[in-house]
Amino acid sequence: MTYYEAFELPLTLSIDLKDLEKRFYASSRKWHPDMFARKSAEEKQQSLDMTALLNDAYRTLKDPIARALYVLKLEGYVIAEHGTKDVPPELLEEVFELNMALEELRGGDEDAKAQLVASKHRFETMRDELDRTMQQQFVAWDLNRDRAKLDQIRGQLNRRKYITNLIARTEEAHVSD
Repeated sequence: MTYYEAFELPLTLSIDLKDLEKRFYASSRKWHPDMFARKSAEEKQQSLDMTALLNDAYRTLKDPIARALYVLKLEGYVIAEHGTKDVPPELLEEVFELNMALEELRGGDEDAKAQLVASKHRFETMRDELDRTMQQQFVAWDLNRDRAKLDQIRGQLNRRKYITNLIARTEEAHVSD
């Protein structure tokens, strides 16, 4: 059973989160282990299994990034669980500058913090712009199920993951606004 089937939802990248939440609570009540206290061991186990499935499904489908990765997996894409090492070409200069600033900060140059703060803001802006673009692509894929659109979404998810890792690197340097 897919996560979509668990909530009787069509396979789409765009989801009404209020509707998802409503379906989650209704299904959770239906399958709650307390409702199966006087049932057979097999029915109790089914209740526990469904509860676990519903929790995993809700956690995945309510997050647009996790949902997109899940749909890609359902559509036959191989999704790597580890971080990407391939630097998107348009980010090479940004990555170089970030590495230099981090090295300067490690060397005791406190002036590098301002550059790291600026880098963090640029990366957050890039991530937010990617999120908006992906939302538009989600709607486009929902309309026509074009595999080329999924290829674009996958590329943007990889780019987003890389940018998210760059944000984390600035945060590890204890850079705050």
